[in-house]
Amino acid sequence: MSARSRRHRRSDLVALAIAAPTIVVFAAFSWWPIVLGALMSFQRTTFIGPVDWVGWDNFVYVLEDPQLAQAVVNTLWFTALAIVFGFPLPLALAVVISTVRARARGAYAALAYFPVIVPPVVAILLWRFAYDPAPTGLFNSALRPLGVGPFAWLNDAALAMPSIVLQATWAAAGTSVLVYLAALTAVRPELYEAATLDGAGVWGRIWHVTLPQMRTIILIMLLLQLIGAAQVFTEPFLMTSGGPQNATLTVLLLMYRYAFGGSADYGAATALGVLLAVVLAVLSTVYLRLTRRWQE
Repeated sequence: MSARSRRHRRSDLVALAIAAPTIVVFAAFSWWPIVLGALMSFQRTTFIGPVDWVGWDNFVYVLEDPQLAQAVVNTLWFTALAIVFGFPLPLALAVVISTVRARARGAYAALAYFPVIVPPVVAILLWRFAYDPAPTGLFNSALRPLGVGPFAWLNDAALAMPSIVLQATWAAAGTSVLVYLAALTAVRPELYEAATLDGAGVWGRIWHVTLPQMRTIILIMLLLQLIGAAQVFTEPFLMTSGGPQNATLTVLLLMYRYAFGGSADYGAATALGVLLAVVLAVLSTVYLRLTRRWQE
């Protein structure tokens, strides 16, 4: 072994020794609960009595549950609405904010990020107040001059999910706006100048310069939003509890019902969690393979 190789190996060992405590803590608090959850999906336990190994029974129970199909359809519906309406909005806001003067840009970015710093429970309760189905409700009062409504919002099976998507988009868009703004600073100004000399207008510069230069971060943000939307829980739990008529019952809300809905079926809850994790892992792998060429 050469002297250079020995130095590199010694340097790698020192780096590993420095990182070891962090790796151990991360594994203990992040990976060990995942392992325990995967094991629990093959058990029947109440955390009080003995644990029974039941094999695939929990998975069979979950897959035969008629509520699962409803939860999957609702989750897909939420994800589709969140992507169609919630994904382009932060990107458009970031592009608009990037065009204002640098001194005012920080203020606009802070305003866009403000909903994120509002505690989620507080924000959701405020939106529930705004969705009051009475004619004197905030949104119904705002729409009355237009001759529209009143709407039942969260009490209407057709409107409940879009109403939740609207609140979730408002609450989460600020983080994406900041990410896109940071990515926009990496776009070289001379590209815009060249596009302008070629006669490109505002939309031409966005289409031919901004979007191609940001395609990697856009594709990553799309994947993160897909994963996040598939795991929606807080909004339907606090706003509708899955109603009306299970119109907003999502996969994670069904998981919660298994565990804390009275039956205390923790094995079924973790089995559903494992199934969701597998689906998202497969989806992410396929997505990254399909978009690999666009990320280069």
